[in-house]
Amino acid sequence: MIVRHTFTPHNNLRLGHLCGAMDEHLRTIEAGLQVSIAHRHEQFKVDGPKARATQAMEVLQALYEIAERPIPAETVQLMLAGDTALPEAPGACVVLSTRRADLRARTPTQGAYLDNIATHDITFGIGPAGTGKTYLAVACAVDALERSAVQRIVLTRPAVEAGERLGFLPGDLTQKVDPYLRPLYDALYELMGYDKVQKAFERNALEIAPLAFMRGRTLNNAFVILDEAQNTTPEQMKMFLTRIGFGAKAVVTGDVSQIDLPKGAPSGLIDAERVLKRVKGIAISRFTSADVVRHPLVARIVDAYDAVGRTGTAARRNAE
Repeated sequence: MIVRHTFTPHNNLRLGHLCGAMDEHLRTIEAGLQVSIAHRHEQFKVDGPKARATQAMEVLQALYEIAERPIPAETVQLMLAGDTALPEAPGACVVLSTRRADLRARTPTQGAYLDNIATHDITFGIGPAGTGKTYLAVACAVDALERSAVQRIVLTRPAVEAGERLGFLPGDLTQKVDPYLRPLYDALYELMGYDKVQKAFERNALEIAPLAFMRGRTLNNAFVILDEAQNTTPEQMKMFLTRIGFGAKAVVTGDVSQIDLPKGAPSGLIDAERVLKRVKGIAISRFTSADVVRHPLVARIVDAYDAVGRTGTAARRNAE
C-alpha cells in the first residue's frame, strides 16, 4: 500500500531537519518499519504494508512538528519505539530533578513505573533490556536526593558473571567489583555529572556495592536500588528486602530472560514476584518489547528470542 502526504505550510528548513543529513532519518524509519519512503519537496510517499506505511507517515508527521531545529537520531529511534503516544502516558507529567531536563516517561508502562516508584515503598521493574528500568530508577533516586527526600542513595547488584569466566581480577576490593557495577556508575554520571557524583561519594551520600555487602544492615532514609535482581537467589532477595528501614524506598529491577545463576538454581526475582504479588505497599511493573527505547532492532531481537523461548517450552511439554 502507498500512503501519500503533503506537509504544509511548506518550510524548507523543517523539511531538511525532518529528513536529516543525506536523508538519514528517512533511512532509519525505512529500516525500522521495513517500508520505502520517497519524497519530492514537501510531497512524501510511503510504500509498504498498510499498518507500517501508516505508522511511518505518523512518525514523519510527529517529527515535522518538532523540526524547527535539527532532530537527533535518538529522537527518531524513540519515535519508532512508540514515543508518539507520550502525552497520554500515565506519569508522563512527572518531572525529575536531574541533569537531563528532557527526562520523562517514553511509554505508558514507563509512566506507570514512575508513578509506582513515587507512591510505593518497594517497586519491582521486570522486563527486557532497553526498557529504562534501571535508568529511571536511578533518576528517581537522584531526584529524591536533590529534594532531600532521602539522605543517601544505595545502589547494589549481585556479582554474578554473565555466562563468562572472568578469572582473577587484580586490584583492591573497589577495583574488583567495579566491572559488575559499571552500568550504575554510567547512569549516575549522566544524571548528576562526574564532579557531583564524586562529591556525593565523599560525603557518604552515595554508595555502590555488591549485594553481599548488604547483609546485616538496616537502611534508613535511603533510596535503595537492586539491579540485575534476576541473578539473586530467593535467600538473597529476602535478605535485601528486609534491609529496608524507616524513610526508605527500594526499587528492584531485572530481566528474567537473562538469568546467569547456575543451572537449576531458582531466581530470587521470579520467586519474589510470586510471593509478594498481593502484599500491600509493593508495586510490580512489567515491561515488554513495546517499551524498548533503544535502537528499534532491540525490540525485534527481544521478540525473536521470546518466540523461540515459547516454542522451546511447548516442545519440552509435548515431549513430556
